[in-house]
Amino acid sequence: MAVRESALEIQMEDVIAAGLPPAEARDFHLALRSAANAGRQVGMEAEVWRAVVTQRLLRPDHPHALHQLVYYSVYAKWDLAERGPPPYWFPSSAQCKLTNLGRLMEANGPKLLGSSYVDPITSFNVFQNYSVCHPEVYWSIVVNELSVIFRNEAKSILDTFDKFKEGGTWFPGAVLSIAECCLLPSNSPKKTDGNSAIIWMNEGSDDSPVSSLSQKELRNQVMMVANALDTLFTKGDAIAIDMPMTSTAVIIYLAIILAGYVVVSIADSFAFKEIATRMRISKAKGIFTQDFIIRGARKFPLYSRVVEATDCKAIVVPASGNDVGLTLRNHDLSWRDFLSRVAGLPRPCDYSPVYQSADAAINILFSSGTTGEPKAIPWTHISAIRSAADGWAHLDIQAGDIVCWPTNLGWVMGPILLYSCFLNGATLALYHGSPLGRGFGKFVQDASVTILGTVPSLVKTWKSSKCMEGLDWTKIRLFASTGEASDIDDDIWLSSRAFYKPVIECCGGTELSSSYIQGSLLQPQAFGAFSTPSMTTGFVIIDEQGIPYRDDEPCAGEVGLFPRFMGASDMLLNADHKKVYFDGMPSYRGMILRRHGDKIQRTVGGYYIVLGRVDDTMNLGGIKTSAVEIERVCNRAEESVLETAAVSFRSRDGGPEQLVLFAVLKPGMAKEESSLRAKFQRAIQKDLNPLFKVNLVKVVPEFPRTASNKLLRRVLRDELSKASTLSKL
Repeated sequence: MAVRESALEIQMEDVIAAGLPPAEARDFHLALRSAANAGRQVGMEAEVWRAVVTQRLLRPDHPHALHQLVYYSVYAKWDLAERGPPPYWFPSSAQCKLTNLGRLMEANGPKLLGSSYVDPITSFNVFQNYSVCHPEVYWSIVVNELSVIFRNEAKSILDTFDKFKEGGTWFPGAVLSIAECCLLPSNSPKKTDGNSAIIWMNEGSDDSPVSSLSQKELRNQVMMVANALDTLFTKGDAIAIDMPMTSTAVIIYLAIILAGYVVVSIADSFAFKEIATRMRISKAKGIFTQDFIIRGARKFPLYSRVVEATDCKAIVVPASGNDVGLTLRNHDLSWRDFLSRVAGLPRPCDYSPVYQSADAAINILFSSGTTGEPKAIPWTHISAIRSAADGWAHLDIQAGDIVCWPTNLGWVMGPILLYSCFLNGATLALYHGSPLGRGFGKFVQDASVTILGTVPSLVKTWKSSKCMEGLDWTKIRLFASTGEASDIDDDIWLSSRAFYKPVIECCGGTELSSSYIQGSLLQPQAFGAFSTPSMTTGFVIIDEQGIPYRDDEPCAGEVGLFPRFMGASDMLLNADHKKVYFDGMPSYRGMILRRHGDKIQRTVGGYYIVLGRVDDTMNLGGIKTSAVEIERVCNRAEESVLETAAVSFRSRDGGPEQLVLFAVLKPGMAKEESSLRAKFQRAIQKDLNPLFKVNLVKVVPEFPRTASNKLLRRVLRDELSKASTLSKL
């Protein structure tokens, strides 16, 4: 890749070498020089890039090499240490007032901020800080922007009377059904019965029209499933969902909550042991699953894994057609037989929702900790409101948007996506198949997706395979990215698919039901960086002694969240919540900070970059897991292995975390590292998660340990960063 010291230094030969034909290269080169002339002065790089983008000199159909040439040449002399990450997207003073948050600030900013309010861009940081100091004011306004209707209104927004609840009690006295809110009838200003609630396409049907389900059809189907649930289960039962995120899975999810049961979220990629663990912890009484998972021409068993994991009653949805493709256990039901249980009802599509306290559990999700057993985190109606509100404020999800984000109900992003769409009046776009290939990209095009969510490993695959070439993604008005660290070059490719629309980075957790740092359409955005704490979120960065850095100080350290975080967990089903999130954390301004476990950097210019986990929890392909879980599997994979140590590593160029395994062999044993890698990979795929990839195995004579014999994975990680083996990653 050619890089010049500035855009003015780019020669026509460079443009041709980047892939443009000579005639087109000449015109492009002249236009680029014209745009770059504004940047002859030192420090004007951002203005040059702004001109390149606003004049649309770079097009989605241009070779990626040309995008690289221009971006990296424009910012070749940009000093990161002195100026922070370089911006690639800039908010418009006119467009910002059309965003959700911009409208709110224009309507309420002068009253709340007084003479300090100027406009949504200038006053954003002041308003975000105001929301931290006055969360009751912010939430009283924002909840009215969502499709949330309380059966009984809350006595207040926040009650801090109970000193044993570090985060306070949100919306005390409120009663509602968040599932009913997602299904609001035609008198809602957010959506009408005729609007498309869900659209989808099946893999392999790329030339077929996009399928859709109207708001009324969704409501009818959810209520029919709710009626059928009442013939099998007792109110309050936990009922698991272990299947791909299809339109049917979404219907089941909403029906469980509408009928007063609790969803147990299980990812469809899990091995049977992981399914069994989650069923046991949640005390689930039943499970919805599919017979198979179909990816292209291949069928992967799912029901058989469920059978191996649990004796609970299973309701089995066919992956294709109307009938399941296998023989079920005697006490299990096919989807067809399950629905037939309400055939005799006079009005099977009518159902009276079960109304609950706002802090009642609706969904049990799991997040791996460092102990090897996943933490069971109950979500409440308030968690759902928080996830939708952050989508409203930071992703600017509006009525009429079409939102697509490849995910699963077993991971936190699945429920976040569902509530963000339905409580904001947007259409949920689902692709029933693998998002790795061109079929998914064509669905994004044909469905006219306006907001596309990703994880960085997906983007890396799309870029390297060139499978999305020739598709039109220009209806997308913003991208979103979460799950792992983004690679700058991959984000250049992604943003350029839609004339450099912003990629809003999101970082949070299952226990927060949202993100604590994000991007905003009211701020300039930099690739791979976060521009702000989320609305009402306060935090400090603390050093190794637990002392907070100043709020305006560039630094790196552990995140300490302010405890009054609306939507965050206040209990765990299988662990001591206070011990996990608060014990050992320092005080700040009279409050005990909440532990999150991330190590982040605050740069010059106020951007944030996630540096990884403070503990040994890993983030592999957007899925959090612990070193202990991986080591437990690998220690049994090969007779010659005495013990293993798992660490994650991110290359110097950034990008997703990669898994490296160190192994100590038994005395007198010898084994090729390549052979160990293959065995570890098979064991992890079978017993833990088939999505995890072992990037490197290194045999060492012994592990570094503390005096108490505790394994020092941090030392292994540090040694790895200095080793020549990095070239293999």
